[in-house]
Amino acid sequence: MKGRITALSVIIVLMFGLVLGQAWFIQVHRASALNSSPLNPTVSEASRLYPRGEILSSSGIVLARSIATGDASNPWRRAYPLSALTSDVVGYSSTKYGTGGIEYQYDGYLITHTQPARSVSELISPTQSSDQVQLTLSVPLQQVAARALSGRDGAVVAIDPRNGAVLAMYSNPSYIPAPLTSPNFRIQTAAWTKYNTDDPLHFPPLGSVATQETFPPGSTSKILTTAAIFRYFPQLATANFPVTTCLPLPNSNKQLCNSGLSPCGGTIQVMLPQSCDPGYGWLGMKLGAQDLVDEAHQFGYNAIPPLDLPGVVPSYFPPQSFFQGNLPGLAYSAIGQQDVRATALQDALVAAAVANHGAEMAPHFLSLVTDANGNVVKRYRPSMWRHPMGPGMAAQIVPLMQAVVTSGTASGVGFLPQDDVAAKTGTAQTGDAQNHIDAWMIAFAPATNPVIAVAVVLPKQAYNAWGATTAGPVMKCVIEGALALDAKQQPAGTATTCPR
Repeated sequence: MKGRITALSVIIVLMFGLVLGQAWFIQVHRASALNSSPLNPTVSEASRLYPRGEILSSSGIVLARSIATGDASNPWRRAYPLSALTSDVVGYSSTKYGTGGIEYQYDGYLITHTQPARSVSELISPTQSSDQVQLTLSVPLQQVAARALSGRDGAVVAIDPRNGAVLAMYSNPSYIPAPLTSPNFRIQTAAWTKYNTDDPLHFPPLGSVATQETFPPGSTSKILTTAAIFRYFPQLATANFPVTTCLPLPNSNKQLCNSGLSPCGGTIQVMLPQSCDPGYGWLGMKLGAQDLVDEAHQFGYNAIPPLDLPGVVPSYFPPQSFFQGNLPGLAYSAIGQQDVRATALQDALVAAAVANHGAEMAPHFLSLVTDANGNVVKRYRPSMWRHPMGPGMAAQIVPLMQAVVTSGTASGVGFLPQDDVAAKTGTAQTGDAQNHIDAWMIAFAPATNPVIAVAVVLPKQAYNAWGATTAGPVMKCVIEGALALDAKQQPAGTATTCPR
């Protein structure tokens, strides 16, 4: 009998423990998520009955606001003055489908909520209002990026390498958010269905090509390989690869040939500006899988960049085990082909890390949050995310990227000499039946004191396209626009070369 009573007592204590644990899990651990969940009646009622806070650009241009509908049951709807220009960043706030983009990321600030007490009277009678969210996004630069893409599928990401602020992020296809905020549920449903099915290239619906789609980065990945050489095997920096057109790959009947079947070779000081595929394939095999994979991880591959936007996906670099007995795979990975895949965001971060003396700052859109009275509620504090190389290593890569512009594969793009651009082109084979290529370019400027780092990708281009000729003109427009804006001018320097 005593044993049964003891067992029953233990069971009762365990049950009490489970109840208390569940209560703690809900009340403490899950409190923040439940408070902001759109399924929370308090949140849904606040979103429906009260206006949301405004979302502003870096200069104060309104990107999202609430407007009155005249309908007592749904008195407010969201309006987006710049429509598809900023939709993949700003997102949407729908009474039927919830929120996306910045609307989702900072929903807790944007909905009407209890404000922190700043006086005794507010402590006794708390005030309810929404906050205003200001972003780092530059509308003029966003417009330059959109015009430069000229309706072609692709993405542009522009970052201030000194602090990680995202100054422009434009993707195409984009979408018009207005139908998703319509008081008419049938209009919302029709738009949602269209946006989720009318996409032959299978880009992420209601998302961003820049952060949610990966492509083989091609020769832009040679910056990663070069950084690995300086970091782990500096003797290779002076190794001389014999001039050749193709590199026979060991344990294989394959050859790694240079683009256009042109001969190339020399040290990395010659081969990076030339973008020599067989030479960099050889360097990758000499470097070894462990060092190349480690450097990829140092840049942020296989990790989700900490951008304050939902749905960001990691870029991919194969693990060390993938290369065991697979030297051809290592050679191709060293030039950003085969299984390597990157987002435009990740490639922009690679350029930004070189520009910022080897320190890769965490990318971010948030500038600050203010309450209804203009008081600062939250201000973003820049932080470093990765440190893929030391300042000395970055300083050795910068002139190599400058040479890409002055005498290498980007010499025909037409960058202005006074802009002092450092760049790397990329022409990645997709391996599909149409022999499409993905056209890339990464760059920063001015090379001696960078204020902008940019990645451009235009996927699924014709087989005879090149990164320099396809992504280059887009990059030129964005670099010129960014430098003009940094000099407190309108981006008029792009007027003769960029679509208007």
